Amino acid sequence: YIFHSMKQRLLSLDFFRGVTVAGMILVNNPGDWGHIYAPLEHSKWNGCTPTDLVFPFFLFMVGVAVSFALSSRREDPTLHKSLILHIFRRAAIIFGIGLAFGLIPKFDFAHVRIPGVLARIAVVYLVISLLYLKTGSKTRIWICAGLLVVYYLLMTLVPVPGVGYPNLEPETNLGAWLDRTILTPDHLWKSSRTWDPEGILSTLPAIGTGLLGIMVGDWVRRKDKPEAEKVAWLFAAGFIAVLAGLIWDGFFPINKQLWTSSFVLFTAGLASMGLALCYWLIDVQGYKKGTAPFVAFGRNAITAYVLSGLVPRIHSIPSSLFMPLLSPLNASLAAAITLVLLMLIPVWIMYKRNIIVKI
Repeated sequence: YIFHSMKQRLLSLDFFRGVTVAGMILVNNPGDWGHIYAPLEHSKWNGCTPTDLVFPFFLFMVGVAVSFALSSRREDPTLHKSLILHIFRRAAIIFGIGLAFGLIPKFDFAHVRIPGVLARIAVVYLVISLLYLKTGSKTRIWICAGLLVVYYLLMTLVPVPGVGYPNLEPETNLGAWLDRTILTPDHLWKSSRTWDPEGILSTLPAIGTGLLGIMVGDWVRRKDKPEAEKVAWLFAAGFIAVLAGLIWDGFFPINKQLWTSSFVLFTAGLASMGLALCYWLIDVQGYKKGTAPFVAFGRNAITAYVLSGLVPRIHSIPSSLFMPLLSPLNASLAAAITLVLLMLIPVWIMYKRNIIVKI
């Protein structure tokens, strides 16, 4: 649905989401995959680079947005049926767009990847929205904690069929076995066909990321607390979550590909502190200069991401355009920045006309 939105929005939420989407476009589209600066690459396995923060930040912001979008309507049970239908429809459309991405340009249905970034966004959005509609805050806290603990126990204690022992290696962990068993190798990540970084089992802790975003959204929306106190608690809670993630890293390593429970706490903590900083500077103190381009990305986040996925499939921006003026690394980065700037054009026009595409 395309509509003109005049409703007052939390500017820091749009800004932070916009920074995340711009970062997602940047790291997903280098001019040359053989020449990438280390911070713009995912960690090889355990550990966390700035690039590894992009996707969990986005899912965290999905949770924050769900809190703002559904809070007023969840109090009226007569609206729940239509809301549930809307939630399912929106999740199905996002999932469908993800499948379409996998099909373009060859339309090979026999080998299309079923998991993926948009598929995970769709599932997480669906589950956390339904939980927000039908459960209380304490219940959601227990569900979130339960998902993280159960995932940890499954990955570290359950023997993997065909392997014989629990492990956290790329192709032999329980999640990889489950992906191959249910989805078959033909529908997994094309780079391996033996496991998928957005697989079935690791979606459980990813739901935890979204639920933590809802908790933060509920806290920011509170009217009974001074702004300074809300920001202070967001920083404190974020710091505690980061610390807990680093402690858990000692026996359940921070790992984006497995979306480990320690990774959930570590990244959600950083996201909480990042949003707190943006909220304090932009919404409380009123520092808005220079925020508009990122707000434009944030208000049409899915639109920007979809366009950035389609354009390279039609014609990518090669590093050769910027050589020999730049080194191979800088030429690759320049190509990625160029795509980000190209994607800014349509979302900027939509922003200036106050148009938001709602799926």
